[in-house]
Amino acid sequence: MVTLWWREMVRFCRQRSRLVGAFGQPLLLWVLLGGGFSASFRPPGAPEGTGYAEYFYPGIVALVLLFTAIFATISIVEDRREGFLQAILVAPVGRGSIVLGQALGGATLALLQGVLLLLLAPAAGISLTVASALATAGVMFLVAFGLTSLGLVIAWRIESTQGFHAIMNLILIPIWLLSGAFFPTSGVPVWLQWAMTLNPLTYGVAALRRCLYLENPALAGDVAPLLPSLLLTLLFGVVAFGAAAARARRTAT
Repeated sequence: MVTLWWREMVRFCRQRSRLVGAFGQPLLLWVLLGGGFSASFRPPGAPEGTGYAEYFYPGIVALVLLFTAIFATISIVEDRREGFLQAILVAPVGRGSIVLGQALGGATLALLQGVLLLLLAPAAGISLTVASALATAGVMFLVAFGLTSLGLVIAWRIESTQGFHAIMNLILIPIWLLSGAFFPTSGVPVWLQWAMTLNPLTYGVAALRRCLYLENPALAGDVAPLLPSLLLTLLFGVVAFGAAAARARRTAT
């Protein structure tokens, strides 16, 4: 498990383009969309004076975690093609340990990039304290672990990188769009509101908002309370990891 985790760290250091892809694109979206909508869009349920760039910021943090999960789990497809995955599977270690090492490696990378983005919180109008920064980092790890585990469920099934990208874009991008990251749940059609309510990432984004405004909860807006959001985010990670481990066992047999 530790070896696979360390392998992800080393691979990331040797592939600097992953940092640009996972960090640069969300940052560019935040600058362009935040600036474009700031004059004409006020998030429903948000406190007076909240601009779109500030509202969109937690969603961009979630998008960085999502992109890092995609880049981390695509390595499973590459390892299968290169024969490394088959070598791991014949080793005398449990399949759950293999998946846990991969999930922790991807989640750690996502956390590191998310922490870099936290440095830009003052530019969004968010004043972080030590407590809120630590709480936000903890939530980021939980969200990243769940997203990486979900990516592993897909990666253990897919044989080609093209198919992996297609499935990930079909599943993970809509999950992000329906999480309250891009637009709030209030004011949307009923069917869309139900989809957002059933989306597990909705509660991860809500927990991020609550932790960013830990000292002043009213500024978080109309989102789910912190404790239920944390519990549901943790449950999402556990279920996704369990599904990934089960899929790895079936693949091994």
